[in-house]
Amino acid sequence: MATKPQIDGLEDLPGHYIRRLQQIAVGIFLDETAALSITPVQFALLFAASRQAGLDQRTLAGRIGLDTSTIGAVVDRLESRGLIERKVSPEDRRVRLLSVTPAGQELLDGVMPAMLRAQERMLAPLPSSDRPKFLAMIKRIVDENNAWSRAAKDTG
Repeated sequence: MATKPQIDGLEDLPGHYIRRLQQIAVGIFLDETAALSITPVQFALLFAASRQAGLDQRTLAGRIGLDTSTIGAVVDRLESRGLIERKVSPEDRRVRLLSVTPAGQELLDGVMPAMLRAQERMLAPLPSSDRPKFLAMIKRIVDENNAWSRAAKDTG
């Protein structure tokens, strides 16, 4: 008979802390950016779209690790706010190409200081010398488990 693994509580489970860290990261981001009305997912979409104009929604979803059904709703919200626009692809009329509007770029530029403050606050409990190692470790966990995501990030 196999022995039962000993788990005294949630504090023995890395998944519990990963979920809590996500909650904390979102909370800090929203606290820092409250005046700008932007979510972490909206920021990721705007930022990625600003780096390469004319990406289609599916490619952009893969770049930021967002499922294709969710990205449509996020794009809808950003488009209704005049922050992003969709244009029909000249090569395939079924495909919509995304680009950040001037208002979207202005919001993105304005949110950067708050976003950077949020990143600093998230890592504040760690000594500065430990932060690069921590980031490398969480990147490794995410990268090596990417295929298990419901919205695997395109690594190509």
